[in-house]
Amino acid sequence: MSDDIPPVTQTEQLEQLEQLVFRQLVGQCRIRNLRVLIQDQGVVLRGQSDTYYAKQLAQHAVLDVTELPILANEIEVCSDADPRRKPR
Repeated sequence: MSDDIPPVTQTEQLEQLEQLVFRQLVGQCRIRNLRVLIQDQGVVLRGQSDTYYAKQLAQHAVLDVTELPILANEIEVCSDADPRRKPR
């Protein structure tokens, strides 16, 4: 019987990285549908955020958990409140 540990797939690496980032952000900001994509030269962030500050926190969380450079932060900043809607 072999004690070899099977190699981690790229999908598993992405899931682990996303979970690490989520843990870094708990209680600090709200990022929806966060996706961390690993490309040849670095990382691309995607998702939605309520504020630019939360988008920046997500970027710093990635920098805290990986040494890969961030190629792009494509987290979209969008408010749940539509300014054209009138309050009830």
